[in-house]
Amino acid sequence: MNVSKEQALWFYRCMQEQREFELKAYELFRSGKMPGFIHLYVGEEAVAAGVTAHLRKDDYVTSTHRGHGHELAKGIPPREALAELMGTEGGCNGGRGGSMHLYKPEIGFLGTNGVVGAGIPIAAGAALSAKLQGTDRVAVAFLGDGAVNSGNFHEALNMAAAWDLPLVAVCENNMYATETPFTVATKNTHVATRGAAYGMPGVEVDGDDVQAVYEKAGEAIARARRGEGPTLLECLTYRWFGHHVGDPGTSYRPKDEIAAWKARDPVAKLRQQVLDEKIAEPHEFEAIDAEVRKLIDEAADFSLRSPQPKAETALDHVYSR
Repeated sequence: MNVSKEQALWFYRCMQEQREFELKAYELFRSGKMPGFIHLYVGEEAVAAGVTAHLRKDDYVTSTHRGHGHELAKGIPPREALAELMGTEGGCNGGRGGSMHLYKPEIGFLGTNGVVGAGIPIAAGAALSAKLQGTDRVAVAFLGDGAVNSGNFHEALNMAAAWDLPLVAVCENNMYATETPFTVATKNTHVATRGAAYGMPGVEVDGDDVQAVYEKAGEAIARARRGEGPTLLECLTYRWFGHHVGDPGTSYRPKDEIAAWKARDPVAKLRQQVLDEKIAEPHEFEAIDAEVRKLIDEAADFSLRSPQPKAETALDHVYSR
């Protein structure tokens, strides 16, 4: 591996935190204790970890309906995130937003978003703000393959390229938009090649290899910080669950396809590679596993104990009046 032991273990902790968080959210939702609707990120953890490892607190991120991994990797504490999913006042938005409106501007997280592709122009706007203020901040827009045929995608990337904005558009290509295979939705399934149409680099990477994502994202983010404009980064990955909790995901995806992608588990892959290369010892991973389980269990306990928002706080968490 071309990263230090400290970086490798950070990757593992970040990815394992996402995995355990999602499994706990799945448990709470299926038990009837969690309101609303959730889309799980299990299987795609390497993308969030590899990209956000290069971001500072003051850099910007916009996310999608499948955004729990992004918010955790950017720095929202699991207890605030899980309480928000539970709709309680301990959440990062006081229980107002739920899964699709997680938001914490203090750390540059400009929200998950229930509208496909809607986060891309928001990130472009944040990138424009960073440029106009003369800073070296970078904006990252996470998006799915279902967003690349939207007007938002085209308009935001065109503007970012024309104005050399510090934007990195990260497409998590998991091959399906709800139940629609990407091969049915578009003729050109190689998202990275679309960068050429806007005059920006388009880079394809194995989204289940956190080191590969880290390297390519690092190049794109460094380029943006230098004022050299945007990059389109396509990460090939796969969601293990259906589109949302309640969708088995098996009626439109072959079972052997699901099994093949699960065998590429990015968390297990990283752990095995680190052990094979003797970069770290098994007990170090076991310690991280125990710490993460404790963190997520405490987050669940906090979210279950946190009270419902009070009526008199209805105007709290309103950022513009």
